[in-house]
Amino acid sequence: MPTPQALQTPAPREAAPALLGVNSSFTGRFWRERLDSQGQSLALAIAQRHGVPEVLARVLAGRGIGLDAVGDYLSPNIRSLLPEPYRFTDMEAAARRIARAVEAGERVAIFGDYDVDGATSSAVLASLLKAAGTPHRIYIPDRIFEGYGPNAEAIKTLAEEGAKLLVTVDCGTTSHAALAEASRLRMDVVVLDHHQVGETLPEVAALVNPKRHDDISGHDYLAAVGVVFITVVAVNRLLRQNGFWTAERSEPDLLSLLDLVALGTVADVVPLTGINRAFVIRGLQAMGQRRRPGLRALADAARMRGAPSPYHLGFLIGPRINAGGRIGRAELGALLLTCDDEAESQKLALELDRLNGERQEVEKGVLADAEMKADLSADVVMASGMGWHPGVVGLVAARLKERASKPAFAITFSNGVGTGSGRSIPGVDIGAAVRAAVEEGLLVKGGGHAMAAGITVEETRFDAFAAFLRARLASDVAAARREDVLKIDGVLTAASLTPGLYDEIQRAGPFGAGNSEPIFALSGHILMSVEEVGSGGHLRLRLKAPDGSAVTAMAFRAVGQPLGEVLPLNRGKPVEVAGCLQKDEWNGRTSVSMRVLDAAAG
Repeated sequence: MPTPQALQTPAPREAAPALLGVNSSFTGRFWRERLDSQGQSLALAIAQRHGVPEVLARVLAGRGIGLDAVGDYLSPNIRSLLPEPYRFTDMEAAARRIARAVEAGERVAIFGDYDVDGATSSAVLASLLKAAGTPHRIYIPDRIFEGYGPNAEAIKTLAEEGAKLLVTVDCGTTSHAALAEASRLRMDVVVLDHHQVGETLPEVAALVNPKRHDDISGHDYLAAVGVVFITVVAVNRLLRQNGFWTAERSEPDLLSLLDLVALGTVADVVPLTGINRAFVIRGLQAMGQRRRPGLRALADAARMRGAPSPYHLGFLIGPRINAGGRIGRAELGALLLTCDDEAESQKLALELDRLNGERQEVEKGVLADAEMKADLSADVVMASGMGWHPGVVGLVAARLKERASKPAFAITFSNGVGTGSGRSIPGVDIGAAVRAAVEEGLLVKGGGHAMAAGITVEETRFDAFAAFLRARLASDVAAARREDVLKIDGVLTAASLTPGLYDEIQRAGPFGAGNSEPIFALSGHILMSVEEVGSGGHLRLRLKAPDGSAVTAMAFRAVGQPLGEVLPLNRGKPVEVAGCLQKDEWNGRTSVSMRVLDAAAG
């Protein structure tokens, strides 16, 4: 077993002193206070002017919230933050074409992606069409047999069913050939997407994507479901102006759709800032009312306890909806989210819950094989295997990235061709690297964004692709790892970790991408016990403060990792522990524990 000294590789010295004297933690990181002197002055001013606790003021200041913006930030308003739809390029054309289909009773085909963002985007648009009495169908492609995005065969099927308008959601921006087939079949096409844009766009009736080079909306951080919701707002406005809604056909409450918008936004890991943050806050409130049969049934199947939170969306609800697209029927998630029947909702939820358990077992086997084959010391971790399930390679890439703290790709090969996914670390854009590899002829196809990408590669080109990635990204990876500093929002004690403190801090949330979860340190606490729990390599710690108060902490997936190797060696000793707070509710009791990210000798 490695010694603490062996694991403590030198970390860069910062201009500011190390917080609690931690120059190199058990994972080799330098600890720094998030707020510099100017930030501390801002926190003090926030606390004094707005009457908020110091800990909340520090969290707000650490996320760049100005003194005059605190009030609006703590009480975000959907109506004031929602952008004018027509600021998006092609939005007016898109809204008018969809509204025309609604008023004429044309059949509409919704073509969505097979992930949570695609399922929720499909459900949001379908909800408006259903309220309007517009005939429609959601089509979600099979991940394995059809792949991502529209394809000609599916479009032919939809045309044969009588669809006059095809709306692609969370896909379509780069689907030139497939959408040309739709035009040939006399279908109009509207694309609602948020993925990276190429040099040319397909010829369609309208293409709304805030990442278009000619889009000046400033909302390129939206998930696809956010783009779709804003489109629905524009369509509904047109229908209202045209007198479509009547006493017999009442106008839908669009705010009731925000539970779906919140789910897709959190699951797609887009920045929780601006309107996204408002979407999630209001959406969590809507979800807490448990009015949507499908989400209610899935929450029960996932054994969800307490008020809905981003954690529940990202780690309990989202993976179950994704399970249909990964290893089952791709359309199950969208069917559940649009289902109004209680019995059918429960049936679909139980099936997705079962598939999620199956997915976990498949992922565990592939990950074990990938960890044996991958070189974790390389600048970009590459793992490949024959016959790995394509539905879990993205999850395996994410696990390899976590373990190595470097970009990672997992590719499954069959008949000489590999399909795979990559996941990255902040500061390393793998999406741009993949697009460059396509231009170099190293990939059959590929695309994505800075933090995630998908590829198709011939087996004979795999080594050349790996070499290309490592050469292109080596300097970026090195720079990102040099900046691997743990920024801490404040130092607390076990006695201070109360539900009241937790609730105050959550006022700055929801936390996630773009609005980082606060990290706090416990200083000089005795590590009373360390025990492995569950089957995922988790460690449960018991920490005792100098004043005798104690707290439970969890180090998830720590076994076999540097942190998990060193913690047991420090049993009975004082340690510095850094992590995020979490509220635990069990048997009517509420407590606060810590999710450990790092630790150091006390």
